[in-house]
Amino acid sequence: MNELSEIRGLRADAPLPDADRLAAPRARLIAALRQETHRGRAALPGRRMILVGAATAGALAVTAGIVATLPEDSPRVPAGKRPQVLSAGASADALELAAATVEKHDGTEPGPKQWVYEKSTVFVQGKPQSSEEWTRWDGTGQANLPGIPPAGDISDFDPDELQVWYGPNQEEKWKEEGYDDRSQRQFYRFLATLPSDPDRMMKRIREERAIGTIDGETRAQRDWREIDVLYRSVLIPPKVQAGLFRALAKIPGARVTTGVKDPLGRAAIGVSVNYAEKAPSGSQGKQEIFFDPESYAYLGQTLNDGEMVSARAAWGVVNKPGAHP
Repeated sequence: MNELSEIRGLRADAPLPDADRLAAPRARLIAALRQETHRGRAALPGRRMILVGAATAGALAVTAGIVATLPEDSPRVPAGKRPQVLSAGASADALELAAATVEKHDGTEPGPKQWVYEKSTVFVQGKPQSSEEWTRWDGTGQANLPGIPPAGDISDFDPDELQVWYGPNQEEKWKEEGYDDRSQRQFYRFLATLPSDPDRMMKRIREERAIGTIDGETRAQRDWREIDVLYRSVLIPPKVQAGLFRALAKIPGARVTTGVKDPLGRAAIGVSVNYAEKAPSGSQGKQEIFFDPESYAYLGQTLNDGEMVSARAAWGVVNKPGAHP
């Protein structure tokens, strides 16, 4: 029985990625991790941080029609496990494993009347502040908790009461009037049209100018900024998730770190770049995106050496506002 089969035995329902597809990057990654292990420390724990994702990704796929939640009490990084920054080659192989895993996820859309749920946490002066948002797939409804105070008299406003808004379908109006606004459904369908090749995919994304152009920004800086924004989408077509991982591998200086914790203290792998000097966008220092080490789902990010910190605490597809996965 090979190592992936042994790991898969822990989760009988987890689909195994195609062995031929993963064999080469897996072998290179194992070899690199063995070489990088400091002073003879056992290589297996660091290796499992990557390989276990390839064996169990089906259980927590973040795609339409599949509920995926990682509560704040999910398993933490085991005591004694230290972060390990991988070399450029090992980072590329780790990102290829992530891509080969997520592209096998189901990409079925939610129904038009279903709602995409997200609980997010931002840290203000080190203190976490959480909020929940429900967005109807066709763009005709939104709900928030806590609610957003209205303009004017707020004496009767209760922030703990679910605030729900319904309105007409704006998709055609936005399109006709040339607005950049898109419903969740429109944005997902736009992403679904992107080519799977990472270079062609990023070219199409840049042509959309969704985040605007910044004078003096390099291609690598622009691509990182685009990818960072795209990962904040709750639902992303599987081929695009895979393309984003492969695009990250092409960004000069991007590195994978295993054995880290995300902003909520959950076990994670990090993908980061470091700007020694301030970029035209204003970013400086370490920029890191966190992913679950098993499903490769987006968990959160830190920007500018931790100056800005946010996390996705829970997410999924539900049938009504106020419901939880």
